[in-house]
Amino acid sequence: MADKVRDLRSALERLKDMPGQLAETDVEVEPMAELAGVYRHIGAGGTCMRPTKEGPAMVFHNVKGHPGASVAIGVLASRRRVAALLDCEAGELGKKLYHSVDHPIAPVLTSAPAPCQEVVHSADDADFDLYRLVPAPTNTPDDAGPYITLGMCYATHPDTGVGDVTIHRLCIQGKDEMSIFFTPGARHIGAMADRAEELGQRLPISVSIGVDPAIEIGSCFEPPTTPMGYDELAVAGALRNEPVELAQCLTVNQRAIANAEYVIEGEVIPNVRVQEDQNSHTGYAMPEFPGYTGPASSDCRLIKVTAVTHRRNPIMQTCIGPSEEHVSMAGIPTEASIYGMIEKAMPGRLQNVYCPTPGGGKFMAVLQFKKTLPSDEGRQRQAALLALSAFSELKHVFLVDEDVDPFDMNDVLWAMNTRFQGDADIITIPGVRCHPLDPSNDPACDASIRDHGIACKTIFDCTVPFDQKQRFVRARFLDVDAKRWL
Repeated sequence: MADKVRDLRSALERLKDMPGQLAETDVEVEPMAELAGVYRHIGAGGTCMRPTKEGPAMVFHNVKGHPGASVAIGVLASRRRVAALLDCEAGELGKKLYHSVDHPIAPVLTSAPAPCQEVVHSADDADFDLYRLVPAPTNTPDDAGPYITLGMCYATHPDTGVGDVTIHRLCIQGKDEMSIFFTPGARHIGAMADRAEELGQRLPISVSIGVDPAIEIGSCFEPPTTPMGYDELAVAGALRNEPVELAQCLTVNQRAIANAEYVIEGEVIPNVRVQEDQNSHTGYAMPEFPGYTGPASSDCRLIKVTAVTHRRNPIMQTCIGPSEEHVSMAGIPTEASIYGMIEKAMPGRLQNVYCPTPGGGKFMAVLQFKKTLPSDEGRQRQAALLALSAFSELKHVFLVDEDVDPFDMNDVLWAMNTRFQGDADIITIPGVRCHPLDPSNDPACDASIRDHGIACKTIFDCTVPFDQKQRFVRARFLDVDAKRWL
């Protein structure tokens, strides 16, 4: 297998060593909707409209209008690939991330020449044009514009100087302008931009694209697991057992990921709001993780771009919003957070957590729970309540026993069909704030819903009552090594 993964290029080299996990093409592709349209059939999976499937990552080496650049897509669109890139088993990913949060290794500023600054384009240059410099695709013909979907946004709090990295929706709006959408109350950089605006200041920001997958996964942690002041780059440091190296930006007082493929430098402008689809007028933004194309926002912030730097022959990295890639990036950190919270509250009972594809990694979790004593009965529901209370975006929790594979939704539904009664094993919690991208969370669907984004959170207890376990023993097959017969 390829040497240690440290950046996007070494990640792709590792995938080359894994049969069926990377496809490359030199056939010209149009970045406007065609590239994503191709990958939807090759390997997007997730909540994309069928037909789609989970397939290999893909690199397009001939992107129309962008000579010398490539576009990689779907690098994390497989749990197996994520596990291989993070050097662990697929079923242990959540636990590995949980331990990494508890043992962070802070990033460091490097003095060495940064690979991300091999080529420099200043916004002062007469021919500077984001549309030409950055091969950002549109996912569909309805998109507001070209989107940077895997940009690691890095900023520092105006009061404390503490840095943080998160992924935001970034749309190119002009030759030196981008819009950035902050989900209210959901990301630390949004709070930093709010504070800078209160002070009447611009917020220096960098957007690093094409980085170590450990950074992409680690950046998706949210409160309460990583509260304000916790730099998620430290999670990536722990995953790799060495600090992430940062480089000083050239045109703003900010840092960027040193071995990124691209870095966009700029500033969030205070007291300016952008209509996201001001150029396309489609009314839409881009496809989001629930499988629907989200509405264009009229409340995006404006980033004034000051420079673009990149490696020689750079590789743009992108993802399809509803793809399996989002399930990996959002779901695995959520698994880690749920596992850590419940393990601290009731050690040894929660065996594993899975945030599966149908929920886009956010709306749904399967908790594998082990009851060893009569007094454990009911604790499984307490565990579900802990998960739902801490993670506002979580809508449905399925509880299963230790003999059910939480990563196999067929097995989970088997448990539901043989161990669950709708009148006794459903626990509903109505009127709770959930996720605004779920279109069913709206008064138009049910008059009892008071506001858009409010939902009924539900627990499906598919576990066997402790005193009934002897009645629910699964068929016991002889355990043999089948390789002898193959």
